[in-house]
Amino acid sequence: MNLDALSRPVADILARVQEGRETTQAEATVLYGAKGADLKAICEVADGLRQKVNGDRVGFVVNRNINFTNICYMGCTFCGFAKRREDEGAEWLSLETIVERAREAQVRGATEVCIQGGIHPKMPGTYYRDIVLAIKAELPDMDIHAFSPFEIWYGAAKLKMSYADFIQDLKECGLGSIPGTAAEILDTEVRKQLTKDKLSTEKWVEIIRAAHQLGVPTTATIMYGHIDGPQHWAAHMALLRDIQKDHQGFTELVPLSFVHSDSPLFLDNPGKVRPGPTVDEVDAMHAVSRIFLHGQIDNIQTSWTKLGPERAQGMLAKGVNDFGGTLMNESISRAAGSEHGQEVTAFEMVQIIRAAGRVPVQRNTRYEVIEEFANHDPARQAPLVARDVHTPLDFMADLPEFLQRSA
Repeated sequence: MNLDALSRPVADILARVQEGRETTQAEATVLYGAKGADLKAICEVADGLRQKVNGDRVGFVVNRNINFTNICYMGCTFCGFAKRREDEGAEWLSLETIVERAREAQVRGATEVCIQGGIHPKMPGTYYRDIVLAIKAELPDMDIHAFSPFEIWYGAAKLKMSYADFIQDLKECGLGSIPGTAAEILDTEVRKQLTKDKLSTEKWVEIIRAAHQLGVPTTATIMYGHIDGPQHWAAHMALLRDIQKDHQGFTELVPLSFVHSDSPLFLDNPGKVRPGPTVDEVDAMHAVSRIFLHGQIDNIQTSWTKLGPERAQGMLAKGVNDFGGTLMNESISRAAGSEHGQEVTAFEMVQIIRAAGRVPVQRNTRYEVIEEFANHDPARQAPLVARDVHTPLDFMADLPEFLQRSA
């Protein structure tokens, strides 16, 4: 890499990265705002770190999203998912329905169910443990990845328990890990505009730390491309890195692009809210996060539900080593206006990853390898939810090697 062709600030930062030095928050702010040759070089450095840590393996998990209720009164301005009880389409799934969906997922090869829901005002705090117990009674080997920090806050408040006691009880019931959603941007001023009375940064951190201290791993997320910018992203990542240094509890980082088309935040504030991140910002988010978190959080995941399979595939050259889950049902991004479907089957995952020159690996929630697909494919399956004429592989249809493999 010719550092002389870059701007001096970026060249100096990347030189320090290549020397093995930890990137500072101020340096990350500079890198997140890069464009042109600077951004291309950043992506190359990020991909080199990915190669060093993860090799050519790209993971995915066969899982199902189960959003057990969309009834929520919290009023987050970016959310198109929430409904009131009287609204058409409002739902609250019974335990029997949740278990049946988990059973359907296991039949399709799922090793994980990801369970989250709205903050239903009539839901008892015990419902969270009831969900875990019901699934484990029927499917003892299923990993349960469930309940955002916001849901943990709500359940603990309902039962007048500490966060630690509430999480410990869920762990004893069979909870395996917690999604680190509800993070949005861990910045007080931005969060006030996004979430109104939703969980504060301090409470999110307190709950995540409590989980990690109890040996319950979590993911880490960031939702970007709305009223935020590089300085907020860098501060967010610095906070995540500080938490990780204490307990190594984060399994991965998942950048989540803001989906604007049906989001009240965008629709109600014309001209004031960006319609999601730019192309450069998506590249920078994944690449700079890889660099900044190197040695602490070494699994960087791309979200095909936010970006689409083709764009997500491109992130594999920018520091990303994981393609996320098959999902089977995806409600939250679709409610905000995402048009990328509800499921990428395991067979489709393997084709997308392999076409990028990487080795597809099915993993479990804890990033343990289940099966490597270097020279063979998973069984083909029809999608769980019927699709229109489009499939996740449409963008690859003109690749002769793909056509030959899938003939």
